[in-house]
Amino acid sequence: MKTLKLFFAVLLLASVTVSRAQNPIIQTKYTADPAPLVYKDTVFLYVGHDEDDATNFKMFNWLLYTSTDMVNWTDHGKIASLHDFSWAPQNGAWAAQVIARNGKFYMYCPIHLKGIGVLVSDSPYGPFKDPLGKPMIFQSINDIDPTVYIDDDGQAYLYWGNPDCWYVKLNKDMISYSGAIVKIDSKPANYQEGPWFYKRAGHYYLAYASTCCPEGIGYAMSDHATGPWIYKGMIMDGNPVSSGNHPGIIDYKGNSYVFGFNYTLNYAKTKTHNERRSVCLANITYNADGTIPKLPFWLTEGVRQLGTLDPYVRTEAETISWASGVKTDKDDEAGMFVTDIDNGDYIRVCGADFKSGAGKFTANVSGLSGGAIELHVDSLKGPVLGQLDVQGNKTAGHWETLTCRIKKVKGVHDIYFVFKGNEGQLFNFNWWKFKKD
Repeated sequence: MKTLKLFFAVLLLASVTVSRAQNPIIQTKYTADPAPLVYKDTVFLYVGHDEDDATNFKMFNWLLYTSTDMVNWTDHGKIASLHDFSWAPQNGAWAAQVIARNGKFYMYCPIHLKGIGVLVSDSPYGPFKDPLGKPMIFQSINDIDPTVYIDDDGQAYLYWGNPDCWYVKLNKDMISYSGAIVKIDSKPANYQEGPWFYKRAGHYYLAYASTCCPEGIGYAMSDHATGPWIYKGMIMDGNPVSSGNHPGIIDYKGNSYVFGFNYTLNYAKTKTHNERRSVCLANITYNADGTIPKLPFWLTEGVRQLGTLDPYVRTEAETISWASGVKTDKDDEAGMFVTDIDNGDYIRVCGADFKSGAGKFTANVSGLSGGAIELHVDSLKGPVLGQLDVQGNKTAGHWETLTCRIKKVKGVHDIYFVFKGNEGQLFNFNWWKFKKD
């Protein structure tokens, strides 16, 4: 009987897990207005940030997350804020988008009541700076939600607006424009705000937040970058539990994706509607004529993982597929790290490929009251590989690297870092990796 039990235990630890994301894809902060950028082999996801205590829109900065598998997302924290604009008010960091051109990265930022500004950086990670010292676009308070695309001939277009939709032709410097600001005559049915302009397989698309409220995602198509726009239908109908929406659409590694948001994390804490949104993700497909089949409203189960994660290299603790209870923060020594860790909190990382086996686990941590990282595979109640003990240390920012032995593991598995300890914050968690032995 013992031999049989051992056989099934080894079989389990050598099994292969097919991982999916879970919506919403970011849980450590409230996020909104997703603007994905595919650059080289990575998806850069720029998002707005609803503050934890927001009731209405309370937004001071923009955050960045990256992924190469669409399931595990690495938190890079704040990459721009209202403080980067000398002319911005204290609140109103609304739906921005970033685009790359000639080695620079241009971030188009709508500032509530003040128009659309632009920030420029030499890196997709920032820092971003304001080259103009004033808005690039300002007609009225309705100049919000910019979206930008560079066409095949090199001409860049900026669309924006609520309740009307406007566009301009950007110059090659990407911080100025030529010609008049044009209001599109063929505003598609149910257009509300939040346009997302792109081109695919010879078709131009204008996706947008549709109807209000609740907002779904509608879309129109055209044979030309400036229209006329023909309404084609809904990518996703609205849902009463989620008043807003904002599309971001990309192709990546042979798949097509649409980003948006819901209010799931807000309603998990309160029955009251607050502007505390959470970014979601789903696959989309295209018919032969370029039209898009309608999706259900954001499902809890998300997209499939592309490839696997390498557990033998240093992985930032803020690389997360799903987290419960924890937050992220930043300091000068560690950079971004996971904090606010209490007993019973956990982090899930998807699809780690232990192709060479593993016998040791290493992590960089900073003890507070102290505790342990309990390592499970494939579920919260899955097999326990081992436990890394973290001693208490009241010295803030005292980081140390610790190692523990674990049970042998092979194959592809989801990893659950389950945090154990007494009351209060246990420790901070910076990075981790596994070793063969």
